[in-house]
Amino acid sequence: MPVKRANKTPMPERPAGIRSHDFREVNEGYSLAHAAFEAERCLRCQDPVCIEGCPVGIPIPDFIHAVAAGDLPGAARQLREANPLPAICGRVCPQESQCEMLCHMVKRFRPVAIGHLERYVADWERMETPLPEPRTPTRAEKIAVIGAGPAGLVCAGELARLGYAVTVYEALHAPGGVLRYGIPEFRLPKEILDWEIEVLRRLGVEIVCNVIIGKTLTLDALFDDYGFAAVFVGTGAGLPAFLGIPGENLNGVFSANEFLTRINLMRAYDFPAADTPLKVGRRVAVIGAGNTAMDAIRSAMRMGAEEALIVYRRSEKEMSARVEEYHHAIEEGVQFNWLTNPIEILGDKEGWVTGLKCQRMRLGEPDASGRARPVPIEGSEFVLPVDNVVLAIGTTPNPLLIKTASGLETTRRGCLVAEETTGQTSRRRIYAGGDAVTGAATVILAAGAGKRAARAIHADLSGEH
Repeated sequence: MPVKRANKTPMPERPAGIRSHDFREVNEGYSLAHAAFEAERCLRCQDPVCIEGCPVGIPIPDFIHAVAAGDLPGAARQLREANPLPAICGRVCPQESQCEMLCHMVKRFRPVAIGHLERYVADWERMETPLPEPRTPTRAEKIAVIGAGPAGLVCAGELARLGYAVTVYEALHAPGGVLRYGIPEFRLPKEILDWEIEVLRRLGVEIVCNVIIGKTLTLDALFDDYGFAAVFVGTGAGLPAFLGIPGENLNGVFSANEFLTRINLMRAYDFPAADTPLKVGRRVAVIGAGNTAMDAIRSAMRMGAEEALIVYRRSEKEMSARVEEYHHAIEEGVQFNWLTNPIEILGDKEGWVTGLKCQRMRLGEPDASGRARPVPIEGSEFVLPVDNVVLAIGTTPNPLLIKTASGLETTRRGCLVAEETTGQTSRRRIYAGGDAVTGAATVILAAGAGKRAARAIHADLSGEH
């Protein structure tokens, strides 16, 4: 066997100086030559542990071998049978900490670029193959899915494939959940999301928007009045967290949810052609260092910010953002203030933000999360002059559905309690998954939960327990 190449085939990217001023996609995607070159790096191992790192169980070696053999239709078929959202997951999954981390190549070299290959195959499918012919349900049972985010969409797609009539209820006016309102266009173009959703519709999934379960309809009504046999709850975690420091009510302070929703879903980037403006000043600070924080600060730059600051109370080592997003942010000119804890947001007489008062930190012993606990350094306070502050410090589930439905057990954080392998909640034939159960996590973990729940629902309704 020939010696395998040590390095991944790099992903072509648009120049940082150009891309940081528009919302076009940063990564340009592999060419056929890139994909064939990278697919040949796969070792074709007898023990493909990479599959164990994929929450939706993609047959990774099989689809990569198909790419290497030039069988792109076969590769696309294998991908889509395992994952209803391959073009999305190929863009936003943290493959480096999942499938690629387990790749046997890492023992001596860099792992195979599984995510880049997934994106390539899914994009080829979108460009080169027609949408599937519409299907009609073959089973009598109807299933309701609450929430059109990644967990709900994957659950709906899996159930539709099994022949069920599936109706997805979405509170907002367009489906996608965090895929549409949370992830910026430069990471996940809306045309990609819309195409993947249209594929699900062709499978027979009905999507009804502008319906808030718990307000427009109750959870009980789905069973009693609409005749659904089971319900999957994939309502996400859309309630933003705040620091509880002085000045959070000043003009120019946003939660990352509001900031990104205005830009993505309400097209603030296209004002005044779109109706929702967003005032972004010359200097913007985002508090946090996860993927949402990176999305927010890079969006701020594209909205006109001249200085873009990340403020994080721990160090670079403890940040939770993907390495790729962090490197992209550095290339685009984002400044990082590590070991810096916000203690007050300052404002002027008119109530607008003028600065962020911070305190320097040092790292102490690990806390409950396993990360080093930040400890304040006395007398180290200072002020960052800023015009906007965006809080990207986590989210929790919206309590509306829980408050209007009895018998659903929740955790202290307001997350639904559900069995990990099935998604079964404390109420019969009500299943749940994604951020509504785990709190804010990744798209692919939500997708995996939706897929497991779909299988459990089918086993329940088919008497296969």
